[in-house]
Amino acid sequence: MGIKAALSRPYAAYMVKKRNFTMVADPIKTQKKWMDYLLRKAELTAFGINHSFPKIRTYSDWKKNIPVRDYEELLPYFERILNGEESILWPGRPQYLAKTSGTTAGAKYIPITRQSMPFHIQSAKMALLSYIHESRRADFVDGKMIFLQGSPALEDKNGLKIGRLSGITAHHVPAYLQRNRLPSKETNLIADWEQKVDAIVLETADQDLRLISGIPAWVQMYFERLLEHTGKKTVMEVFPNFSLFVYGGVNFAPYKQRFRELIGADIPSVELFPASEGFFAYQDTQHAEGLLLELDSGIFYEFIPVEEFGKPDAKRIWLDEVEIGQNYALIVNSVAGLWGYNIGDTVKFVSTEPHRIIVTGRLKHFTSAFGEHVIAEEVESAMQEVCEALNCSTVEFHLAPQVTPSDGLPYHEWFIEFAKKPEDEVAFAKLLDEALVKRNPYYKDLIKGSVLRPLRIQNVKQNGFMEMMKERGKLGGQNKIPRLANDRKIADVLSRFSA
Repeated sequence: MGIKAALSRPYAAYMVKKRNFTMVADPIKTQKKWMDYLLRKAELTAFGINHSFPKIRTYSDWKKNIPVRDYEELLPYFERILNGEESILWPGRPQYLAKTSGTTAGAKYIPITRQSMPFHIQSAKMALLSYIHESRRADFVDGKMIFLQGSPALEDKNGLKIGRLSGITAHHVPAYLQRNRLPSKETNLIADWEQKVDAIVLETADQDLRLISGIPAWVQMYFERLLEHTGKKTVMEVFPNFSLFVYGGVNFAPYKQRFRELIGADIPSVELFPASEGFFAYQDTQHAEGLLLELDSGIFYEFIPVEEFGKPDAKRIWLDEVEIGQNYALIVNSVAGLWGYNIGDTVKFVSTEPHRIIVTGRLKHFTSAFGEHVIAEEVESAMQEVCEALNCSTVEFHLAPQVTPSDGLPYHEWFIEFAKKPEDEVAFAKLLDEALVKRNPYYKDLIKGSVLRPLRIQNVKQNGFMEMMKERGKLGGQNKIPRLANDRKIADVLSRFSA
């Protein structure tokens, strides 16, 4: 064991104990502390003045004065920041603006302040330290680590640095990890994603990689090209000391079987829940479901039951009222200057001692053309169940409604790129439909009542999903492949890549 690994164990124990003493032991007090701090620090900002921050004393006052908004509704404030004004949402000017892909407003620019930036790094660090503390395995810190991420190149506009979140955080990787970190800055700056992956393969194929991190779809692409380049059968043959996979952004379960085939072993993994708006949660244990909600990182959380979201009288609560099993829209307020901000993700608590969540989907990514409101959690777990039962695996999949077919009742159409096809595709489709019926009572009623016919599967050719993302200008980086849609915009593109 190297010196870094040896030192990391007692340090991990100290940091986990410190976290548990505050955030885990008294979560309500911790969140109340941040609510009060945010109000006090921002009361003289343009937003604080407009929303009477000095008059807010209770959470009831908070809800009356700070409405829930999405990006488009806060856009006038963001535009003032882009134009160079100070103390708009938070005192001073942001340190960065994180550029993300918007759903309806094109590119979005999310402020990252000098107070919020350290929390992005701290939370990622705590995820790794929690793993070290629990597993007693720290050898990965003595080898090389790769982070598949966006370019660290930053634009400048009115004195503000603008870039992708993963590129911004690359400038803040702790010095003690820099020597171990791959790929090089020159490779990370390559704009074209496919060229970048090929360059990463060349740069890493002969290295002692022990930790690999990234969005699963893009890590999978890297693995496939690595094996093609080296001629090896598994990733473990290339990197025999590979011991930890760190990921975020999507549910890993549908990728698990394919990763097992590519890697040649089951590798421990740590899940993260980062976003431009904040680092919200991370997997703190290998032995319990869910991600530990980051309650002491400059964020005050609110929650709205998904079925009530958008209603004038929707129930809006903070941590002291959350219930296990309820699907919530996640609302954040933070030291980055976000107020009543709907990030678009939905979560469900699986524990309140401590507060652990799972990400169940996106408010705008669902299928409900017939009133069924199928969400990501349901389709992903259904796919995992059937793939495990029939010993097959997928590269990626997408579900869209077929509302006006030419040959009878409407149906759900699944576009699936298989890594390993099932022996009986008819049986696969039948089991998949049954798995979704079991999970969604509305879909069950539509099937039983002959409003819908059972699902149909469209096979997508090899690399079809990559081609679809390239055509949409969303190949690589932080872009995620949508698993669900309520229209056929993605389905129509995928139809051109059918097998």
